[in-house]
Amino acid sequence: MPPVVAEVPLYAAHEKVYPREITGRFARLRTLAVWVLLGIFYLLPWLQWNGRQAVLFDLPARKFFIGGLVFWPQDFIFLTGLLIIAALSLFFFTALAGRLWCGYACPQTVWTETFLWMERFTEGDRNARLKLDRAPWSAGKILRKGSKQVLWVSFALWTGFTFVGFFTPVRTLAGEIATLSTGPWETFWVLFYAFATYGNAGYLREQVCKYMCPYARFQSAMFDRDTLVITYDAPRGEPRGARRKGTDARAAGLGDCVDCTWCVQVCPTGIDIRKGLQLDCIACAACIDACDAVMDRVGSPRGLIRYATQHAIDHEKTHILRPRVLIYGGILASLVVGWIGAVSLRSPVALDVIRDRRALYQLTDDDRVDNVYTLRILNKTEHARRFRIAAHGASALTLLPDAEYDVPSGAVFSVPLRVRRAAYDPVGAETIVLSAVATDDPAIHTETKARFLAPAK
Repeated sequence: MPPVVAEVPLYAAHEKVYPREITGRFARLRTLAVWVLLGIFYLLPWLQWNGRQAVLFDLPARKFFIGGLVFWPQDFIFLTGLLIIAALSLFFFTALAGRLWCGYACPQTVWTETFLWMERFTEGDRNARLKLDRAPWSAGKILRKGSKQVLWVSFALWTGFTFVGFFTPVRTLAGEIATLSTGPWETFWVLFYAFATYGNAGYLREQVCKYMCPYARFQSAMFDRDTLVITYDAPRGEPRGARRKGTDARAAGLGDCVDCTWCVQVCPTGIDIRKGLQLDCIACAACIDACDAVMDRVGSPRGLIRYATQHAIDHEKTHILRPRVLIYGGILASLVVGWIGAVSLRSPVALDVIRDRRALYQLTDDDRVDNVYTLRILNKTEHARRFRIAAHGASALTLLPDAEYDVPSGAVFSVPLRVRRAAYDPVGAETIVLSAVATDDPAIHTETKARFLAPAK
């Protein structure tokens, strides 16, 4: 008789998660994080700074405004530095306390929480939503579902509008939308970002964290037994089982877990934390609030589910300051200090000198020697300025012509420049310094070095 081979499906149909609403200290912390982060996102484009939008990434003009700072394409190194600091911050905080970013500050988490609030407002609590989805379509169900969709779509469109407002002046964009005169690219990105917000936060929700987010895949490489994670105290909780209030659990041969499944019902990704740390856990701590509430009801101490390290669960010493944390922290602090110093010390004008390659030097009839350069001046300020060029060296130098140039804001101004001195000066070839100083503000200046070639005496 041939062996029976069981067919195991490789794909499981998605089951919608209905997270239960819970109150507690971590729920309040998440709510505060949502309000602060959404407030920053939605209000920041409307803030003004010296008559312009305080934060604006003007791609056509190739200028990034952040408060009083203006960044140009030549300042791309600062953006690179910020990305490196952000990545290292993720490593540092993950090594310390697990997926804090995912639980409290990730855009997916923040917008999903907001969409869940709107869903609870229109459809009710967890049990009401379960009952509504199982019920046949009726006028009441259509009204509740339709109201939710109106809120979701409106909020998603507002999000798309705000996102584009960081790249197109938001007040101008609002006027164009009001008069139905927005350009095709603005319209496309408003609708695209609105659709992405609606789909990710309204429908995909936990599936983004489970299947699309790469962070969940490599977080284990940054965890160790001293990392603070959300954990279930199995030795204390097992064997789990229901009991009446006031029952002596130990006398009944039970642990502190009453198997109420509240920790599963409140989880936004639908996992059971009692099975141990899992890939899908986003460290939102909703299960801690739920378990603490149950422990208060049955008269048991809190902390059956809590933030802890594996060493603490095993009654061993936890080492917070360990090599990886010290290395991450040291490098991160150095990068932050270096980035702030580099931004504060950057020059508002850049000067570049390129030697004429067609001739090393040119001799004149009056025993003088000329070196020809191409001078490039970048004005990084927000106003057009006039720059005076000067040359300094071991010997007397003359500029031809006597150089003063008007440079528009954000423009790169190129001009040929001739530097002259005595041909047979004892110094021979030398290194000279070319400087550019704003005539209306001497504090705006920069200098660069160039090689001046001349025949030997």
